[in-house]
Amino acid sequence: MQNHEIDYFIHGEEMQLVEIELDPQETAIAEAGSFMYMDDGIQMETIFGDGSAQSSSSGFMGKLWGAGKRLLTGESLFMTAFTHTGLGKARVAFASPYPGKIIPIDLSAYGSKIICQKDSFLCAAKGVSVGIEFQRKLGTGLFGGEGFIMQKLEGDGMAFCHAGGHIMKRTLQPGETLRVDTGCIVAYTQTIDYDIKFVGGIKNSIFGGEGLFFATLQGPGEVWLQTLPISRLASRILSYGSVGGRKEEGGILGGLGNLLDGDGM
Repeated sequence: MQNHEIDYFIHGEEMQLVEIELDPQETAIAEAGSFMYMDDGIQMETIFGDGSAQSSSSGFMGKLWGAGKRLLTGESLFMTAFTHTGLGKARVAFASPYPGKIIPIDLSAYGSKIICQKDSFLCAAKGVSVGIEFQRKLGTGLFGGEGFIMQKLEGDGMAFCHAGGHIMKRTLQPGETLRVDTGCIVAYTQTIDYDIKFVGGIKNSIFGGEGLFFATLQGPGEVWLQTLPISRLASRILSYGSVGGRKEEGGILGGLGNLLDGDGM
């Protein structure tokens, strides 16, 4: 194997953490801000890029370009490496940023490459390359929304993604098509054909409330879906915090409810 071999344990139900067990000189990499705790003997180091062989062999300009592309996915230029420098075994843990599930993915079982949503990567064994995946089709690029710029995880080690709510894994047969809200896609294998389709129909487009486009995923391959995209959660929270509150209760009753709650004072 090119990547470090690691053992792991996932704890919790809705606010999960992944605990990675490292042998001496083994390393795990993680996005900034996901660290929770580590045993004595583990050394933390901030690195430029992802520390993979692909990144290391590309020279400074290659590292700069690779790290710069990460800015397009909303990530930092830097990642954090946790290396076990002591004896025996030691553990380091990373926590999920919001309610949901952590998905362990053995890249060697999926052709050494997985494509995932730009904010879903949590951590991985050292050697896994974290890059950027552009959708090549014009329609997907123009109307894909959250699916336009995605991350790609390459290597033969373990990687961990995080998603909101409950996670469903679907196996699509050759030619089988699944239509999905773009925000509900967590990850899919490289054999999946990803495209964007217009919802169609005037009433659906104007009054449907589901957006003008949805994603189509055509097999063969594996697809991971989430029930609660963070964008959907954030928009709902913002709508409750907007001026007027209690919109669903009507103007008079809503205002009365706000007054009774103390919101109208």
